[in-house]
Amino acid sequence: MDKVYVIYGQDPEEMAISLLSSLNIAADITLLSKKRPLIAIKPNLVVAQISEWGATTSPKLVRGVIRYLLQNGFDNIAIMESSWLGDCTKKAFKECGYENISSEFNVPLIDLKDDESVSVRIDDLDIRVCKSVLDADYLINMPVLKAHCQTKMTCALKNLKGCIPDSEKRRFHRLGLHKPIAALNKALPVNLVIVDGLNGDLCHEEGGNPVRMDRVMAGKDPVLIDSYAAELLGYNTDEIPYIGIAAQLKVGNKDILPDTVVELNKNTAPAKISPSGETDSLMRYIAQKEACSACFGSLVHALKRQKEKRAGRLPQVSVGQGFRGLGGKIGVGDCTSGFDSYVPGCPPTSKDIVQMLEAKYR
Repeated sequence: MDKVYVIYGQDPEEMAISLLSSLNIAADITLLSKKRPLIAIKPNLVVAQISEWGATTSPKLVRGVIRYLLQNGFDNIAIMESSWLGDCTKKAFKECGYENISSEFNVPLIDLKDDESVSVRIDDLDIRVCKSVLDADYLINMPVLKAHCQTKMTCALKNLKGCIPDSEKRRFHRLGLHKPIAALNKALPVNLVIVDGLNGDLCHEEGGNPVRMDRVMAGKDPVLIDSYAAELLGYNTDEIPYIGIAAQLKVGNKDILPDTVVELNKNTAPAKISPSGETDSLMRYIAQKEACSACFGSLVHALKRQKEKRAGRLPQVSVGQGFRGLGGKIGVGDCTSGFDSYVPGCPPTSKDIVQMLEAKYR
């Protein structure tokens, strides 16, 4: 069974290299038995906005992937993307720092808005897919883990929506998004997913409410990746219909087992609180002392989910290493094991925190 590999830290470039080395991706690409395979990197550049705002894939993370590939002898690399309707991909390439990457490593930037498309039939649905992506020998999907106003979350599966023409993006919305997103992932198999979970947006796909979590995830099964991502944001997989539909189409497996997640290190980075309106509004419910970023981020996302479910007041929750050995009412993470109620984990998922809050405050 495939795994989800997780690494914590604040150096995206080195984190990417460590993940790819742990998965021995060079060996996988070598198995393609092609003299010079075309490797396509598909980030999320939905808008022309720096990654620190929580919407776009960190250029440092992409830079680490390219360095790893070049170090292992793979030099036929292209970055392919199409921004959302109404935005300009070329502007996003520039504003998000990808033009610098292109110049440094001689890696072409392919604007899929200018690309030809071909039709692929999945069950009863015909989907037009950009030809350049289909022609790639090895596809690396590099989404951002963040919230979405229509589908609740966006990560691996939904990120492929940037591989279809704008006219098809409009049709996906008319079709309700979930079924076509799942079918698209059947039509366009991904070889590797690397998730930017460094600084994803709490509320919307276009950024502005970033929550620092300082983690990057990788795996070969996009359905499994999204199942884990849903838990990190406080959702059950059945709350994100395209995950279940993709599993039914045999795109991947959605079941998270006790040994599914492999953590390559422990989270030690201190929490950095982003000065966004939504995060600030939730801070009144958080008592934090020396909190690590991943644990703090999980709590922020959980409180957001709980606030959506309960219109009333949220409880006060403690988080951080400063509470180790102390007592209290409600805590999050192993450091609060002395509290009356606490969610174990280092870090716990938002889903686990939400379940505890729901059980205690029905």
